[in-house]
Amino acid sequence: MRPLTAAELKGNWATLLLPLQDDDSIDFGLLAEELEHFVVARVDGVYSNGSAGEFHAQNEDEFDRISDLVAGICLRAEMPFQIGVSHSHAPAALARLRRAKALSPSGFQVILPDWFPPSLPEVIDFLMLMASEAAPIPLIVYNPPHAKRRLTPAEWGIVASAVPGVVGMKVPGGDDAWYQAMQAVMTDLSVFVPGHLLASGLARGARGAYSNVACLNPRGAQRWYDLCVADPAAGAAFGLRIAAFWAEYVAPLITRHGISNMAADKAAAVAGGWLPGLSPHLRWPYRSATLEIIVPIASAARALLPELFAVGPTPRAKS
Repeated sequence: MRPLTAAELKGNWATLLLPLQDDDSIDFGLLAEELEHFVVARVDGVYSNGSAGEFHAQNEDEFDRISDLVAGICLRAEMPFQIGVSHSHAPAALARLRRAKALSPSGFQVILPDWFPPSLPEVIDFLMLMASEAAPIPLIVYNPPHAKRRLTPAEWGIVASAVPGVVGMKVPGGDDAWYQAMQAVMTDLSVFVPGHLLASGLARGARGAYSNVACLNPRGAQRWYDLCVADPAAGAAFGLRIAAFWAEYVAPLITRHGISNMAADKAAAVAGGWLPGLSPHLRWPYRSATLEIIVPIASAARALLPELFAVGPTPRAKS
């Protein structure tokens, strides 16, 4: 797959959730079905081994097998894909990248070293070696709210200047002041925000979403992105409804019930019902949403956001 530039990195990207059996083993058959759903939904791209892919809970054989499966299906479908090579142990992340490079992904997602907060020079040193090994495949830095080191807009500018191999970021976004401060680096780096903030992010310069809304329904999330491109006002109006739904029904899984972001993503996917057989179960020691919690989310989603569940072909907008 051709490596993506910052200008080309955009759209609605679906995360590969990790289907697990009762004994914590990976259901690779269901994983393949999940990928085929993304192909049919015609999402802009797929990425593996993010938080919802439970990269932190995989051994190296599992990582390699998942990466091989993603590459095989996406290359055959000519669908852009990214492989997350993140690991809390930086040398292990580098080893994952070196092995996965032969699969020719469109990009690699990485987290910053995460045991102790790295200094900015250490961040640069880490990314320079990772980018050198990855070249010509670009890096996308996954910098979530719980990262030990959260980069500021000024620091993103330093990264963009020092490490040209970094073309994008996966971040929580911010307020108007944050977006204003980010304007200086948006020509060099593609900003991706959470799926439920897609429309407001696009309006302020973001390029797309690594989408939790695609967890709820990948086809519907793609339809919404295409609407945002074709008719920004209509996309923004629908975005307000999605954001309100997320705040009332999904965010409380984290804020009230105390489970993780990846548990919320998997709960959304089970609520969406597009992948029969998927369980909300996460690998030990993380706890999962219960079906008792998920059922009201499923009902509310269909009542409040019926457009996400519409059937029929996914239209593609010009961009």
